[in-house]
Amino acid sequence: MNLSIAAGAVPSRETEDALMDWTYSNPVRIEFGADSFDKLPGLIGKRAYALVTYGEPVFDELERRLRAAAGPSVLTIRDVAPNPDYRLLTEQAARFAGLASQPEVIVAIGGGSVIDSAKVFAAAGGDFATVKTYLETQQGAERLAAIPIIAVPTTAGTGSEVTCWGTVWDEASGKKYSLARPSLYPTHAVIDPRLMLGKPQLLTISTGLDALSHALESIWNVNNNPVSANHAVAAARSILDVLPKLANDLGNLELRSRMAQAALFAGLAFSNTKTAIAHSLSYPITLRHGVQHGIACSFSLPMVLRSVKGAGGLCEDSLKQIFGADLARAADDLEDFMARLGISCNPAAYRIERAEWHALIADSLEGERGRNFLGSKERLIEAAQTLRMPSSVSA
Repeated sequence: MNLSIAAGAVPSRETEDALMDWTYSNPVRIEFGADSFDKLPGLIGKRAYALVTYGEPVFDELERRLRAAAGPSVLTIRDVAPNPDYRLLTEQAARFAGLASQPEVIVAIGGGSVIDSAKVFAAAGGDFATVKTYLETQQGAERLAAIPIIAVPTTAGTGSEVTCWGTVWDEASGKKYSLARPSLYPTHAVIDPRLMLGKPQLLTISTGLDALSHALESIWNVNNNPVSANHAVAAARSILDVLPKLANDLGNLELRSRMAQAALFAGLAFSNTKTAIAHSLSYPITLRHGVQHGIACSFSLPMVLRSVKGAGGLCEDSLKQIFGADLARAADDLEDFMARLGISCNPAAYRIERAEWHALIADSLEGERGRNFLGSKERLIEAAQTLRMPSSVSA
């Protein structure tokens, strides 16, 4: 079809989308559905595998099931901690070095910390120092290993099963890094909502809000595109509907399935855009104040939504598909949504004073994720000024 626009004509939203230059790629094969965990042994096949998981009874049972069908792992890492840190990752990676040969595949069963840790091990090949050098200098990529990964998420939120990066923390230095390599896309993501049935309410809410942040962050993003936007809109609409119901009905497999699918769509959206300002803000909040990641990256979403009102283009069009035409009211509604889940959108609730909050915003805009934000610094600061915050927080 020959598409032309008359001189002086104002292009329609559909025409603007058609004229965009964009790319989208995701190589992960997805196995989705209740009891899809049973497909895992077939995906491993006869390969020697390492298992990365948690040392808790429910994961012990999953390990037992896997071992019975696929044989024993050549190495099992069970001591994964939240926010994988230099110190522990160094010691864990060294266990791979003690093997006669490296595993042919790494199987990660757990939440985002497990999958991110598996990505570190896949790149380290037994020597975390090579990963550390790459993270700090962006040099030495040719020395990184590339062991295939099969990801089996047991929470609905992080999206790590369909991305090629993992978050690595250096808590001693107060820094956070992103290990990003195309080879770190898992070959397969096995998403079994039945594995998520036992998760407690706060974890369910936190990971669900992480997924909501992934969706929205991929929309107000300089890297957004029509495919990522479609995934993001579907994810956000579903999360806004499902998460409050699921928080009050944790054993409902249908709701778990819908939430898992929404989190997957959010992962597919930000797998091509990365995140933006809300995540950039979240990292120092987690490091300094110990706020759980899913909360730290989501409580600022209404503020950011207020700041992008009037942004136009694919961003505003997508947001209106989620929230309706009145985005000013939508920000208030999103605050109410968070409040119903027990989450405050005021930084003071997390012991962040006004001066620190404004400094965090300024610093976060300069970071890699902050530079992905398509909104303006002025509008964001204006939105931040509307928050009622004390100048200091009492003990």
